Amino acid sequence: MVAASAQTTNSVTKNLTLEDCLETALQHNFDVQIKRFSPEIARYTLGVSYAGYDPLYSFSGEHDYNLSPGGVDPQFGPFPGTQNESDRFNTAVQGLLPWGLSYNVGGNLSDRVTTQSGALVDETSSGNVGVLQLRQPVLRNSWIDSTRLSIAVNKRNLKISELDLRSQVMSTVTAVEEAYYNLIFAEENVKVQKAALELAKRLLAENKKKVEVGALAPLDEKQAQSQVASSEADLLAALGTRDTQQRVLKNLLSDDYSKWGDVDPQPTETLLAVPQSFNKQESWERGLSLRPDLLQAKLSLEKQGYVVRFQKNQLFPQLDLFGTYGFNAGNTPEYSGALGQIQRGTSPFYSAGAGVSIPLGNAAARSNYKAAKATKAQITLQLKQLQQTVLVQIENAIAVAVTSFERIKATREASRYAQDALEAEQKKLENGKSTNFEVLQLQKNLTAARSAEIRALADYNNAQKLSEQALGAFRKVT
Repeated sequence: MVAASAQTTNSVTKNLTLEDCLETALQHNFDVQIKRFSPEIARYTLGVSYAGYDPLYSFSGEHDYNLSPGGVDPQFGPFPGTQNESDRFNTAVQGLLPWGLSYNVGGNLSDRVTTQSGALVDETSSGNVGVLQLRQPVLRNSWIDSTRLSIAVNKRNLKISELDLRSQVMSTVTAVEEAYYNLIFAEENVKVQKAALELAKRLLAENKKKVEVGALAPLDEKQAQSQVASSEADLLAALGTRDTQQRVLKNLLSDDYSKWGDVDPQPTETLLAVPQSFNKQESWERGLSLRPDLLQAKLSLEKQGYVVRFQKNQLFPQLDLFGTYGFNAGNTPEYSGALGQIQRGTSPFYSAGAGVSIPLGNAAARSNYKAAKATKAQITLQLKQLQQTVLVQIENAIAVAVTSFERIKATREASRYAQDALEAEQKKLENGKSTNFEVLQLQKNLTAARSAEIRALADYNNAQKLSEQALGAFRKVT
């Protein structure tokens, strides 16, 4: 019956250290692989924000043709048709600088040719070049604008995504360690249940011999048979738990589960009860400085601070200083003449001024500013709440670790006492001073005590790792 375990006959046992499991998980765990893309995406998004400062170059050229028909003037008589052709070229480079100054540098050239009956009547070239147009906000969009806000926010989003990846690595490492220790417990528990089954079978064999010679009532044999059946059921349950824990560990280690389908991971390490001392105040300080979720919350508060700053800036009127400077050329017969005038700089032009725009009412800006401040106040409270939650989590983790260590000593003593009690009761049974029922009960107690002992060991090792996670630290993989 017990042979009907879920293990496949062609399975391959693979010995794994905890270090092996952690290295494999960090390479192949789906959650870690997925989270690794987050900083990359955030970095590209930040690049999009910086693209607001990329200069834009533009160029256009146009050719126009216009033929006017001739006719007859009542006073001067017939006149020929006129043909006009013109070429125009425009070019510019425009952009924005990090302090809000917008610029546009460009120029244009045009050439117009007029002919009548194929004869040149007029040719004129004109243009301007080196035209520099500047506009600098003084109030609204001066110390912060949408581009600078986007950059500040996305810088912190990048850090948040990196912390999110760190948090996922921590969670995965802790989950692998917990699965590894639980698998050790499951393997040890199978051994305990097998030992219990062997003990029950041995007692059943002895009872059968006694019943055959009339030294024991048949009812005692039935009790022993019942214990064997119960022990077989417990062993099957333990085997099922072990198989489940193997699947949990394999799922954490794999991004192709089919490759692990016939692999039975076998932990090579043992459960140890290494004493660990805790200082609550130091643990609190460490957790508040290292926890990724706390650092993410602080970055979210920083982000909202920039939003408040931007919305406050939008309350001001739009006051801009602007200016233009360049060189003209015109009324020359050829392009070369116009270019020559521009080169000599004999016809400069410039302008300077200021413009103001004041929204009457400005209700939208005021509401946006108030909403931004309220959101910042809300995030501040959420951060304080999270800090308090972290303190409680750390204190709980320390308490669980301490209690788990004390449980190890208690369960170890209970297991030893249960062994001694069973051995004493078996001797009494051999001397006719005890009953089969008492021995069977003590066998159950011993099995439960042994299982509780290894469960306490596994829980203590898990509690240590959970306390590290609560502090924002985790095992470093070489």
